[in-house]
Amino acid sequence: MESKANPEVTDAMESDLLRSVHAILLELGGHHTASQFNRGMLRWTLHKKIERNPANNSTLVKIVVKELERAERSDNKLHIIPLLHTLMYAIVQAVYIPDDLYKRVYEFCKRLLTLPQPYCTVGLSHAVRVKSERLTPGVLYQRMVLSEQNIKNEQYQYHEKVFVFADPALLSMEMSAALSSEIESASPCRSHMSYMCDVIVHTMQAALGDSCDAPTLERMLKAKGQDTIELYFREVVATVEVCAEEAGGNHILYTGKLQQLYTTIVSSANPDGQSSSTLFGIPLPNPEISFHLWREDDLLWKELAKFTRSVSSSEVLSSDSASFEMPDPVSDLTSSELLRLSILSTDSGIERDLPPSELPAVSEEPSAGRSEQEQGRLVRRGGIKMKPSVSDGMALLQDTLEETGASPLGKLQRRAGSHGLPGSRQQKLYTARIVVLGDDRIVGRLAKAYYSLRKREARRPFLTQKLSLQFYYIPVTHEEQSSSSTKENTPTAGSDLCQLAAYLGRVDPWYENNIRSLCHMIPKLAKMKSCSGKSSEANPFLVDVISYYVRMGLQPVYFCIYSVKIAFTCLTKEHVEDVFVTQLQIDIPECMSFSGTMKGKGTLTRKKNFTENCGAMMTISYKKASLSNREVEKGLSLQTSGLVMRAIPSCETEDLDCLIVSFSEGSKVKAGVDGKIRTCNIKIGTLEQKPFTVCLDQDYRRIFKNVASIEVSPCLEPGYCIQKMRNSRFSVCDQEDVGLTKYMSKALPLPINTFAGIIQ
Repeated sequence: MESKANPEVTDAMESDLLRSVHAILLELGGHHTASQFNRGMLRWTLHKKIERNPANNSTLVKIVVKELERAERSDNKLHIIPLLHTLMYAIVQAVYIPDDLYKRVYEFCKRLLTLPQPYCTVGLSHAVRVKSERLTPGVLYQRMVLSEQNIKNEQYQYHEKVFVFADPALLSMEMSAALSSEIESASPCRSHMSYMCDVIVHTMQAALGDSCDAPTLERMLKAKGQDTIELYFREVVATVEVCAEEAGGNHILYTGKLQQLYTTIVSSANPDGQSSSTLFGIPLPNPEISFHLWREDDLLWKELAKFTRSVSSSEVLSSDSASFEMPDPVSDLTSSELLRLSILSTDSGIERDLPPSELPAVSEEPSAGRSEQEQGRLVRRGGIKMKPSVSDGMALLQDTLEETGASPLGKLQRRAGSHGLPGSRQQKLYTARIVVLGDDRIVGRLAKAYYSLRKREARRPFLTQKLSLQFYYIPVTHEEQSSSSTKENTPTAGSDLCQLAAYLGRVDPWYENNIRSLCHMIPKLAKMKSCSGKSSEANPFLVDVISYYVRMGLQPVYFCIYSVKIAFTCLTKEHVEDVFVTQLQIDIPECMSFSGTMKGKGTLTRKKNFTENCGAMMTISYKKASLSNREVEKGLSLQTSGLVMRAIPSCETEDLDCLIVSFSEGSKVKAGVDGKIRTCNIKIGTLEQKPFTVCLDQDYRRIFKNVASIEVSPCLEPGYCIQKMRNSRFSVCDQEDVGLTKYMSKALPLPINTFAGIIQ
């Protein structure tokens, strides 16, 4: 609110914001004439207008509330969630909102609780946040800045970081360098002192309103020393957190303490002058973002470990990241390995391997009666067998019970949305927001890395106790690459490499408008930047989109991770276990063509090339999936040249969380089989000596040749497997879940965050 604003200027500004909101709603309904490649620019343009003058957030809140009430009256649910996110993004940054406006917003969010999913879930989440901001003005902005900028304090000790992982197979070195440069140039490089001043000024304005002279307050803070600013900052944070943690809060006491502190700060400024009572907004800074090319399989684990170690000064591990070597995280665990609970150690236990400085104090003279050969033997020192502590086990168990949102095995309804009341479970100190840039191939790598991380944590919890993972997906495609790719490098050339993004766009229109629309835009922007060489620091479009996505995209959609066991034709070669999340493709190598002679009448001899019956006779046994959740085991044999298992439905009419197996054209399928199989468990093998090739998630880097058979099933949660093995020691029947395993999720899903989850 700005008390001395010109009414004509205010009306013009309000009209401009209203036109922007209406344009976004028209684009959402598909009635805007803008190009498909420019979708999402209207939302970004609106937020840039507010960023240039954050004091207009209050005006935007009034406009959006009216549009929400209009959508409610007309039963236009398509507009509700996009408007809600626009509203909340404005509330977080608003410098002052009247109480009656807060009440209208809160009442609207409460009315959404009578609607089905996902409206009730999103409405509940926003209602809780609006109530907190109404009782403790400034709390949302303060907590977001403290956590995203990793400002250490005693009252609010939560930290967040955004990790962007791009597929090096999709982006050229020039494009990768351009994206990295844009992210680095737009990332905050200010000192913590400046953020502390921003928090103080914003909180004072949000709580005191017109009685806060923001320009004077900011000027006086800049004139103070570092110790004084830190003292004021700690007092403001403590006041906000104490009020926010109290049930119901004490608004009068809260504003009274801040008013007293405000008077202390500005008491020496123009004692004979009058306060200008001017409010001005402070833009919300972009979160800390790091950009990486995903070249190593264990890169995710390394970056997460470095994040938790770099923030916490009391971490056991060394802070020297260069010497921090991680074991192979992708090694598969057998049943016997899962039972071996040990910690990482580089000590062989053999004294001869120790450096001289660490050898025990022993006599220099050789012992009597011992030969030289005996003295050269390896001597093992005594050691202790480490087992996970009770707290480690409980952390893993709680994580498995709370965070896994997959459907039970055999259930075909896809799960979406956060579960439980906001704040109903203990918040972890660290939050890593993982954003992957690419197509289905990088999503497959993410699923593999996530599964490996869960296996590692199941053996010895290290990150589980303190780190929460949030996954985000921004699709990127390159038109030139698909047209020039060879069959060798892209086995599925011509197929859709963004199936998962297309599905998310169908179930969440706000994701379609703001995220999926970037798939063709990001390479063009990166190419333009690499060619021009100019910095886009003034308008960092990609960074702004990532910031908006990770802040407002809090509703996950769960995708089943499938485990595949691969056996090869070479009996001496060990079996391989891997995972996929979107697609598995089987191809039979092309049959060799040979020439024969065909004699006609007279002396003419014609040579004709022909091909033997291509394909191989394959045996397939599977459990047929049905909506009744009654699995029926079936089997068949057929002659085929290949098949494709798709885990992502291609249309809205068949949104089932299962595999759809399609056979190649010309396959000889027996009567009664329509050429498609719906299943979650399937085994495939060949009856002949013809091997086949397996490709996972359309990734040419994950091709397996000379395969004899495969077995596909939903990937089990490693924590559930360990708990079940422990229970089997004391249970007669291994098939039944007893104890805590009855309440643990069996399957391990991959949650990808969107704005709404799934809109039916």
